[in-house]
Amino acid sequence: MAGSLVEQRSIDVVPDEERHGTAFSQFTLWLGANLQITAVVTGALAVVFGGDVVWSIVGLVVGNLLGGAVMALHSAQGPKLGLPQMIQSRAQFGVRGAVVPLVLVILMYIGFFASGSVLAGQAVGELTHLGETPGILIFAAVSGLMAAVGYRLIHAVGRIAGVVCALAFVYLGSRLLERADLTALLADAHFDLPMFLLATSLSASWQLAFGPYVADYSRYLPRTTSTRATFWWTLSGSALGSQWSMTFGVLVAATAGGAFMDSQVGYVVGLGGGGLVAAFLYFVIALGKLTINVLNTYGGFMSIVTSVSGFRGRRVLSPRGRAAYIALIMIAGTAVALLGKDSFLTSFKDFLLFLLTFFTPWSAINLVDYYLISREQYDLPALSDPNGRYGGWRWDALAVYAVGIGVQLPFLVTHFYTGPLVAPLGGADVSWIVGLTVPAVLYWGVAGRKRGTEAEPTPVPAGHLD
Repeated sequence: MAGSLVEQRSIDVVPDEERHGTAFSQFTLWLGANLQITAVVTGALAVVFGGDVVWSIVGLVVGNLLGGAVMALHSAQGPKLGLPQMIQSRAQFGVRGAVVPLVLVILMYIGFFASGSVLAGQAVGELTHLGETPGILIFAAVSGLMAAVGYRLIHAVGRIAGVVCALAFVYLGSRLLERADLTALLADAHFDLPMFLLATSLSASWQLAFGPYVADYSRYLPRTTSTRATFWWTLSGSALGSQWSMTFGVLVAATAGGAFMDSQVGYVVGLGGGGLVAAFLYFVIALGKLTINVLNTYGGFMSIVTSVSGFRGRRVLSPRGRAAYIALIMIAGTAVALLGKDSFLTSFKDFLLFLLTFFTPWSAINLVDYYLISREQYDLPALSDPNGRYGGWRWDALAVYAVGIGVQLPFLVTHFYTGPLVAPLGGADVSWIVGLTVPAVLYWGVAGRKRGTEAEPTPVPAGHLD
């Protein structure tokens, strides 16, 4: 139903008569999704772990633009195919083989749901005077309810959050500059390659981790929507929102030190003052996190459905089935949040960087296949047929994916593991660069040659090139 508030579709193709909206909707959604407290914490980590203000900000800009460009290329797939992001992986990995990256994506959704719930739970707990644990539970329930309503509500809340959170960040920024000696912070600039690359990796991983999300929220756009428009509006909204939040986080960490580390939400709200202003800021923090946590719940539910349907062949869900999948993601994410809330800051940094090792190879393979090999055309019915054109398991792509993960390990830096090639590079983490380039080249060589020799049926067009 084109005009219904409650979404009826899950992983099936959105028909042309139900398409609506403009590419600008991607700007408002991703701006709102990134103007939030977790992005502030991500930016702060660049300073907390040793960087200075100037080069941390520059590194974050580089990472947001590079990672955001990759993420926006995924977003541009949505209007052409009318499909959620991860079901497209069946064209590369096979109808059943796609379950391999899907399992990792589901873990990502649960992890981001949990990390967001920790910070939002603090805000909701303060706002309601019920405490952190009830705050986490309330926040999770609202996230699940919104995800059940679906696409239209998600975009509406994104538009509201973008405006409200932008106003709040302008106010908080002015309050922060009253306390900070900005001249002294900017003067203390000393380039350190490992710290610069850490900042770049933090923001790049933030953006790249959105890769499995983005087409979910552009797939209802009309098929004729410009690829360029979808790309640029997505990139600008996501990069602007995240850089704004992360720059604020850098300045907060540089001026607050341990006070911010002890209570991220409490310190940020304290910048604004007490009383009604504090209550409003707690609401803003919860609203910003709600936007992204709904995306985590919604995307997680569709990733589970995609995994199951690859083996069962069923794509249409009943309302009860939809609710059950959403509840599963919500419960799992809430459990992780409650278990990990006391060691959030270090765990979140490691979580971000470790995620990167799994999603950079997936992004590389997906984008090379879609833009360079298939040239924006997929046989859509074959994406549901394990005996069809794409097969059940594409072992060549899975092998490239495994290699893409493996080649990053020598360059990886986390709290629990450091690769052997990190020290010769001065401690710099360049694993994400290796994880993008190596599988892209390998997949182009393996799949490009194979596709070039196959006798393929005429594909269902995914749209027209600009």
